[in-house]
Amino acid sequence: MRKPLLFLLVPFYLCSQPRPAPKSPKLIVAIVIDQFRYDYLTRFQDGYTGGLKQMLDNGADFTNAFLEHIPTVTAVGHSTFLSGATPALSGIIANEWWDREFHKRVTSVSDDSTQLLGASGTGSSPARLLQSTLGDELKMSGKGGKVIGISIKDRSAILPAGHMADGAYWFDGKTGNFVSSTHYFKELPAWAADFNASRPADKYAGKNWMSYTAPTKADATLYGSLDATPWGNELIEQFARRALEAEHMGKGDHIDLLAVSFSSNDYVGHKVGPDAPEVRDMAIRVDKLIGELIAAAETGAGAGNVLVVLTADHGVAPVPEVNQARKMPGGRVNAASERQAIERGLASRFGEGTWVDDMSDAGVYLNRQTILAHKLTEAAVEEAAAESLRALPYVFRVATRDDLRHGAISADQVGVRMRNGFNEARSGDVIVILNPYWMPGASGTTHGAPFSYDAHVPLIFWGWGVRAGRYDRNVAPNDVAPTLATMLNVETPSGSVGRVLEEMLQPTAK
Repeated sequence: MRKPLLFLLVPFYLCSQPRPAPKSPKLIVAIVIDQFRYDYLTRFQDGYTGGLKQMLDNGADFTNAFLEHIPTVTAVGHSTFLSGATPALSGIIANEWWDREFHKRVTSVSDDSTQLLGASGTGSSPARLLQSTLGDELKMSGKGGKVIGISIKDRSAILPAGHMADGAYWFDGKTGNFVSSTHYFKELPAWAADFNASRPADKYAGKNWMSYTAPTKADATLYGSLDATPWGNELIEQFARRALEAEHMGKGDHIDLLAVSFSSNDYVGHKVGPDAPEVRDMAIRVDKLIGELIAAAETGAGAGNVLVVLTADHGVAPVPEVNQARKMPGGRVNAASERQAIERGLASRFGEGTWVDDMSDAGVYLNRQTILAHKLTEAAVEEAAAESLRALPYVFRVATRDDLRHGAISADQVGVRMRNGFNEARSGDVIVILNPYWMPGASGTTHGAPFSYDAHVPLIFWGWGVRAGRYDRNVAPNDVAPTLATMLNVETPSGSVGRVLEEMLQPTAK
């Protein structure tokens, strides 16, 4: 009888042992809230009941995360998130820039070799991103499963997901569809086409939000307006939950990665500024959506098998008129005045001609044909253009291409961020920064500066392998990619310049 008794005791003994922690998560959920200052976490915290509260209460909250580049804009922030690279290395220097070879503006994800799927027109791809992302490294290691990016904006869906993603989807304001491009597949997956066929955007026709009423007809006028309402974020979250379910994310033997960017906060914030009640309401609403997304991820992958990381691509400046009422500095400038100052200054010094090809967040692009025609050196014309800009009363700092190539810039925080934002092949010939709180535009507000109101963003990890707590040391979103790569035991993305946030790693995740 002893032998049968021993047989019965073995399974009881095994069942009584603590279950070991999984060696890796099954699902990474990487979240960006577009235009979300760090202080939105603290200013609006009493209204949070969903995902932000969950992450703040039980996650690793890095209270001093700063973007270490300029311009602080959407494409750059999203490319940094899961690559760890600065624009100097990633090549993503702005939302759009002047292509010197083809003599035209290009966007960070424009790709004439692709076609839209779900709508008509030219598609987009990560071809301009020069470095790998975490998703790419997961794929190349053999550990990666599905990698998918979702947003309203094409750049926000594409750049975090990387080159080898199984799909990136963004919202088309003309058709009301979530679209993709032939970079990923020949046609939309059936589940995505079915989602579009259900016409989810149509239900917002005539709906009210605060003082705004949506167009009553379900057409392009409605679809094009949804990005600047909380309903844009709702559509993103609905599509993301559908992707989790349809692609069986978190249910396989490999590590899946879902990157989701909530874009509508940015569209609303540009219109009304960070002090408006609409911004608080948007923050509270996105908190609930993030909670629903985390819950759906855990339902699919199982409790304890999900790792979530959240940040923002940039902050935003106060509306100048609001700041002036506070007796704070700031104001508005005519964007054309900078170009006019350069053209006048160069013409008076070197002679007539078209001296500027283009100006954008990526810098001033000088006309090299005009420079050659006047038998001048590029460095001389760059410096003359810089002098014209320095004479403007609202200009904080100017650096030329020659300065940046040779390291002849200030070593302070602004100088470091200028250097990190400079890519020799793509950046402009002159980089200009306006005084704090000054901006172009006749209304609303914007971002792009190296100062804290644009550069200080949330950074929170939650879930598998995370040691919860408050961490006050200065960090950067560049630290996300190497930290996740270390936790997952895969190669660090190729252009990463960040450090591993080892202070928040559980021993099982090392």
